[in-house]
Amino acid sequence: MGAQITPAAQRPPGLRQGTRVRRSGDTASITTHDLAGDDSLAQVTHGLGRVLVVDDDEVIRQLIAVNLTLEGFDVVTAVDGKDCLEKVVEANPDVITLDVMMPRLDGWVTATQLRRNPETAGIKVVLITARAQEDDRSRGRQIGVDAYLTKPFDPAEMIRVVRELAGSSTSVFD
Repeated sequence: MGAQITPAAQRPPGLRQGTRVRRSGDTASITTHDLAGDDSLAQVTHGLGRVLVVDDDEVIRQLIAVNLTLEGFDVVTAVDGKDCLEKVVEANPDVITLDVMMPRLDGWVTATQLRRNPETAGIKVVLITARAQEDDRSRGRQIGVDAYLTKPFDPAEMIRVVRELAGSSTSVFD
């Protein structure tokens, strides 16, 4: 995917050794990995894919981002649906995790617009929401999302779903 360990001479101030910086135009994602030591040779780029994490709740957004980063994904975040639609083409994610209840543009409208746009229609979408009614799940299926997780969610399950979607052309919608 083009992510690599950034040499110390090229690292922005404040980033430690083992930090990967991936740039695409004006969008940069930064991920860090715990290393055995600063002089360790065990610096590995996993290359599992890129995920755009969209949630208006900063704590949840960071929880998802940290878990996926530790798993080896490159992560870009957005604060709501409008921010997602503004970043998605440049970020070029393999998977989008998308909250439903957000200000400005909710997850339903965002997912619908992602599916209607030929540039984003093929991106895997995981709805992560507190809305657990069957009507909500049905609405997700109709829009064409690939998976639906309810809050509170198990981080291990979220990682499993994202891993499957990042490497698969099929849906894991349950």
